[in-house]
Amino acid sequence: MTITHRQKPSASGTTAAASSSEYQVDDKEPPKFHCDACSNDVTNTVRIRCADDECPDFDLCITCFSGGAEPMKHKTNHAYRIVKPQNFPVFTEDWDADEELLLIEACEKNGMGNWQAIADYVGTKDKRECEQHYLDVYVSSPNWPLPRMDIQFDGLTESECRERKRQRLQQSRGLIPRSKVPAKSSKPVTSGPAFHEIQGYMPRRFEFETEHENDAEQFVKDMVFNEDDTQEEIDLKVMVLDIYNTRLDRRMERKRLIFERGWLDHKKHVAAERRRQGKEKEIHNRTHVFCRLQTQSDHDAFVQGLVREQQLRDRIAALQEWRQAGLTSIRQGEQYEKDKQQRLAHIKTLVSLSNERIGTAATNQRSNYRAQMAALSTNHYTKPSNASTPSSTTTASAAATAAAAAASAAASAGRKPATPLDIAEADGVHLLTEQEQVLCSTLRIMPRPYMVIKDTILKEYAKQGFLKRRQARGLIKIDVNKTSRIYDFFIESGWIKAFKEPTAS
Repeated sequence: MTITHRQKPSASGTTAAASSSEYQVDDKEPPKFHCDACSNDVTNTVRIRCADDECPDFDLCITCFSGGAEPMKHKTNHAYRIVKPQNFPVFTEDWDADEELLLIEACEKNGMGNWQAIADYVGTKDKRECEQHYLDVYVSSPNWPLPRMDIQFDGLTESECRERKRQRLQQSRGLIPRSKVPAKSSKPVTSGPAFHEIQGYMPRRFEFETEHENDAEQFVKDMVFNEDDTQEEIDLKVMVLDIYNTRLDRRMERKRLIFERGWLDHKKHVAAERRRQGKEKEIHNRTHVFCRLQTQSDHDAFVQGLVREQQLRDRIAALQEWRQAGLTSIRQGEQYEKDKQQRLAHIKTLVSLSNERIGTAATNQRSNYRAQMAALSTNHYTKPSNASTPSSTTTASAAATAAAAAASAAASAGRKPATPLDIAEADGVHLLTEQEQVLCSTLRIMPRPYMVIKDTILKEYAKQGFLKRRQARGLIKIDVNKTSRIYDFFIESGWIKAFKEPTAS
């Protein structure tokens, strides 16, 4: 018996409706052949097809045919023909003719791109093999849309073809394990926080929550081509579709740039940003606009060249400073930098202690200290991150010296001041000036909260035209001593003016 995609012919016209519903087969399933005597599956083996008009769609297996089986109307004297599986290859050695036919039928019935349904229809291949075979044989053919028809397989024998087909059938039935395909590490398998909440990327759909030109579909979603459209209307609609395709191309170009550069790996990107030093980070941020015009290797070489140029400029400036100071050797220059950093740390400690005092003398003293810090904090040369020389640890030694000086000064003052906060890697530190960084480190305030405090005070000052110290303390709900220091710092920087009580005439 043959199960095909066609309805079986009925014996009479009165039973046509009943027979059509009884023998209707799912059009998405591949054809199957069974022996009409023993009901064994003979789809992939040699079968005997009855050629008599009285036995339409009648098949027998070799065993039943040899035993002389005569089920239903079939007789042993009927004409017959032998149907053999087409195990020979046509385009590639691992695909035989039967599988090629099933692939074409599956693509026609299930639609292009529905590779899982196509693989289920073929039976002996998975979806990756079906997709890759179709692309290699048909799409990439030099005779497209036809495949190459001049391929020869002279070295294959019929027995080898049968053995390969048998192994593929056993693999499809689970008797032999399939070869595992290594998973692509670049594609995330789940929509985790690093790929969804932070960046709005949905890896299963290869889409973002907000795409580039996100409203591009609004102009074509209701477009319909009607039969009564004039030629001008058709041309206009085609032009709108061309514009829409252009916008889609720009969207895919930006997606491809994000995927190729690996910008979806948020943790790796943040770790690389933290490893960069101040000027190197600034160069990377300013050259991001050129990444679309270069390949990844060219852009990396371009940025590294700019970083190296900046390092050479800093080194030249440091050597010139050493020469003006009368230094004649590298060792003397390194000792000079250490002494300068120690003096800078000592001045920072004095500034932190002078913040406790108020008055005109204390204000002038703090201004003097900050001027000295500005002169000493100009560090022309910065070693690369992989360099392990004494000058590469100046920041750590300066911090240690500052802590020691603060401890000694605190002991003489009779109380222990707070240790300065390390904000070198804090978020938003690049938005602050050097004086503001020293202030935040001394007061143990992170850069982002300081920016909020600064914005609040300056807005209130711009609104009223003046600002009292008491008003600043009421606006900023932190320690009043810290608020007073910030208030004095803004006055010294010239951002606000000290409030003066009107004198009675």
